[in-house]
Amino acid sequence: MKINLAVLFGGKSVEHEVSVISAVQAMASMNKEKYNIIPVYMTKQNEFWTGEKLFDINSFRDIPELLKECTACVFVRSEGKVQLIRQKMKKFGSNLISDVDIAFPIVHGTNVEDGALQGYLHTLDIPYVGCDVLASAVGMDKFVMKILLKEAGFPVLDCCRFSAFEIGRIEECADKVESKFGYPVIVKPINLGSSVGISKASDRDSLIKSMENAFEFSDRILVEPAVVNLKEINCSVVGDSESAEASVCEEPVQASDEDILSFEQKYVGGGKSGGSKGMATLKRKIPADITPEQDKFIRKTAVDAFRYLGCNGVTRIDFMIDMDSSTIYINEINTIPGSLAFYLWEPKGVKYSELLERMIQLALKRYRMGEKINYSFDTNILAMGGSFGSKGSKM
Repeated sequence: MKINLAVLFGGKSVEHEVSVISAVQAMASMNKEKYNIIPVYMTKQNEFWTGEKLFDINSFRDIPELLKECTACVFVRSEGKVQLIRQKMKKFGSNLISDVDIAFPIVHGTNVEDGALQGYLHTLDIPYVGCDVLASAVGMDKFVMKILLKEAGFPVLDCCRFSAFEIGRIEECADKVESKFGYPVIVKPINLGSSVGISKASDRDSLIKSMENAFEFSDRILVEPAVVNLKEINCSVVGDSESAEASVCEEPVQASDEDILSFEQKYVGGGKSGGSKGMATLKRKIPADITPEQDKFIRKTAVDAFRYLGCNGVTRIDFMIDMDSSTIYINEINTIPGSLAFYLWEPKGVKYSELLERMIQLALKRYRMGEKINYSFDTNILAMGGSFGSKGSKM
């Protein structure tokens, strides 16, 4: 009997379209003999839809027309299992679309990759692929990630953090950045990826403009010193807190003289591919042009950071090398990377289908381990006639 595997993608995120690309790509590589794959597309309004048309990337050219051929659905837990049912109930016949044995979120960005969707799946008590709620939230919040990694001795750049309520005092924020770092600096929304809202500032005017732009995408931003002579290196990790291994390292190659790879450079380029391979369309050097010592340090640091943050499944950890000082910094961690970073595993002889299977097995392992933990115990407190003890007496 096949395992019913629901692939969730899309969602209320600025990286919505990238998620669609990653998910369609992954579903095409999954083991159809072992899994009954159920695509579940989340619109930007957080509505769930399922249907055969969702396997075809070309169907997403006209989403309103696509949804006319799909079924609105919801997840419910009933009689000890999770089911996908029709949202608009039929008066006659079954409203069950399918039982669901495991969920595979292939989502990017705020509201979906940041622990929100993972919390929903955890509440449903269903095995799900990837990082848990805490690791997902930490991975998405660049400031929290920096604080935790710095405390543990990992190399990260210092930064200033600002909240949306401070936008009325933006001149004071600029003063703080100038006194702490000087120029140039990089301004980022705290909880976004894919280069959305990120820009470089070389003077006060561009700093304020960059901060205002970043606040359009997030209510919290950070500013950090720019590494002028920069080399970017990415490394993927697969595993869990018990055991993990690193992929080969890659070096993204700028397609222009811009200081930061843009969203378009990462996902829209690629000529004939039309972006269908997501991050795989980006020009890159694999393996990266770095020394054996740098390669060893990055791969070990990636695994150590992955395990320290309690990650699961496949992540991609991005590093920066200051070529003037040869200092290596962790830039950020992507808990659900574009294209699931499959292109970093192929050089090690790991096929995409094998990578997906390993991620699924890691999810099932975590679920089995969780079943051994007691989350509740029997008590007759509700049958005690209103005698609720010291806390209850305060009501």
